[in-house]
Amino acid sequence: MRGIALLVGATVLFSLSDATAKYLTGTLPAIEIAWVRYVVFTLLAAGVAVRSGRHGMRTRRPVWQVLRGLGVVGSAVLFIASLASLPIAEATTVNFVSPLLITILSVPVLGERIRVGGWIAVLAGFVGVLIVARPGTERFHPAVLLVLLSSLCWSMAMLITRRMARSERASATLLWTAGTGLVLLTVLLPFIFRVPTLSAVGLALIIGLISSGGQWLTLLAYRRAPASVLAPLSYGQLIWSSTLGYFVFGAAPSRWTLIGAVIIACSGFYTVHEARMQQQRREAPGNAAR
Repeated sequence: MRGIALLVGATVLFSLSDATAKYLTGTLPAIEIAWVRYVVFTLLAAGVAVRSGRHGMRTRRPVWQVLRGLGVVGSAVLFIASLASLPIAEATTVNFVSPLLITILSVPVLGERIRVGGWIAVLAGFVGVLIVARPGTERFHPAVLLVLLSSLCWSMAMLITRRMARSERASATLLWTAGTGLVLLTVLLPFIFRVPTLSAVGLALIIGLISSGGQWLTLLAYRRAPASVLAPLSYGQLIWSSTLGYFVFGAAPSRWTLIGAVIIACSGFYTVHEARMQQQRREAPGNAAR
């Protein structure tokens, strides 16, 4: 129950962070918003690494760590950029295609196998995305492609995380991810910099604190409850994002967004279930003996 409560709290924080970022995209570029967020992220990650001692900062795979960091920061910038044009509910819904992309990419990257039911779930999920985006109609906005690219970046980062899980400490991965993102954004910042107001700086700092808090609550949640229980609950973010989109921006999700969200969520639930069943089959005594 603690794990469930922590993850629900994390989804609320992520939705608040997205809503604040959407508000700021009216005055600041996505890269500048992400830069302030990463300053906070890096400071917090450095604090965690220092508490872990020397071993908490070392890595055996610096190239993979940098690639993971590029994936995470690319995902953040692209998603924030999409919020300038899309309602939060629609962007969040399409962004939940990430588990499906991870399933697809795990075949060539990790050598995993997907059963027929898994492929059907993936196909259904992408049908849900098409229902939300409705390409070819006047409702279609190209910013949906930014969300899909954001999901792709995140999926690659998560696959790299799996590959490094056995050899890398969480504190080192956190620090390298934050540091890589901060360096890249610092290089890009002079090309798009706008002088922010004090209120904009304050809101950007709040985004950094809220999103970092969400990451921390997620980490704590997965320490207290199994992934098979928690993963489906992440779709609760759709509720908070839709609520904030309506009360803050006056944008109620369309019926097509709701239908697509249900389809994507159901396909995601099945994907999580299938992954859990595969894990159980691998850990079965007969398979372990072989």
